[in-house]
Amino acid sequence: MNEKNEKNENSGRKFSVAVIPGDGIGQEVIKEAQKAVDAAASLEGASFEWVGYPFGAAHYLKTGETLPKSAIDELKQHSAILLGAVGDPAVKPGILEHGILLALRFVFDQYVNLRPSMSLPNVPTPVPLGGGKIDSVVVRENTEDLYMGLGAIAQEGELEATINLERGKYSLRGHLGLLISPHVPFAAQIALNSGGGVARITRYACETARKRGEKRVTIVSKSNAAPALYGFFEESAGKIISDEYPEITGEVVNVDALCYHLVRQPASYGVLLCPNLFGDIISDLQAGLAGGMGIAAGANIGEGLSMFEPVHGSAPDIAGTGKANPIAAILSGALMLRHLGLERSASAIENAVSGYMAASQRRERPFEFSGEASCSMVGDAVVKRI
Repeated sequence: MNEKNEKNENSGRKFSVAVIPGDGIGQEVIKEAQKAVDAAASLEGASFEWVGYPFGAAHYLKTGETLPKSAIDELKQHSAILLGAVGDPAVKPGILEHGILLALRFVFDQYVNLRPSMSLPNVPTPVPLGGGKIDSVVVRENTEDLYMGLGAIAQEGELEATINLERGKYSLRGHLGLLISPHVPFAAQIALNSGGGVARITRYACETARKRGEKRVTIVSKSNAAPALYGFFEESAGKIISDEYPEITGEVVNVDALCYHLVRQPASYGVLLCPNLFGDIISDLQAGLAGGMGIAAGANIGEGLSMFEPVHGSAPDIAGTGKANPIAAILSGALMLRHLGLERSASAIENAVSGYMAASQRRERPFEFSGEASCSMVGDAVVKRI
């Protein structure tokens, strides 16, 4: 399809996006992502309506609510969610993360957490790349494993917990009863991988490999230490690959061995298929190897409403100083564009970011890369190249 036809196909398309800037630098970087998305979408004749929501630390401290049901019902009317970051020292850790971020993932069954990792020009890496380039993507199962919120702490040696949970395609009901002798305080956390959950994330990973022109999917596991939980994951994933994707090899690598190999050969992997916990850890390692959290984009994708967010968190220590790096948020905007079918617009942002970093003098780069450019200056430089 030529450029003219691409523009005609998307010309006049309008998207409504819910914007939750959140806390800290989220307020700053999301503005730059919006500017980039608007500029890129115009190349295809598409436009965006941005609808802001206040949820985050300030709203919680003022009202006591994280994400009311009325807001969830309203969010369903949008094309996507663009999230800045949640988290603030004034709020106990876990309240905002569970009440907003994880709640959105679970309510909208965003079963894919997609985290690309790509080395950019003039971004220093902590280990040599040996002339290669990091270009990998973590495809992380996003609703199961140890992140299901099923756990309890017992102070007197006996634990009783009722399980009543909804997870997109299924319900989970039951009762957990544990007694430890002699009586001492203890904690228990339940992890679960379902056949349907593993199957759909495996298919997504394989389709991602196909789009990238790759013949390998690395299944990240730890079945030697947790044979039930991760043995089930790797066996189920391997069967899906062999039965449905004969052109793709499913290579199983233990998560600890993978960390070792990533540091020694960071440019040697493509698609990494991970259970929830391992995907969270490996994606941050990949971001560090590629140059920093300030360039780490993220997406939470499901069959319904999907959410796009930079991975770096709220960074309250630099909020308001202009030192925030908006590149991760801008690249998250590119992931959103691609998900909405605006491929050319997404590529325009990615090429603009790469071109800006390649051509910029040191002082023109983000503070994260020893530069002097403020958050808005970086955003303007990327938009200019779009």
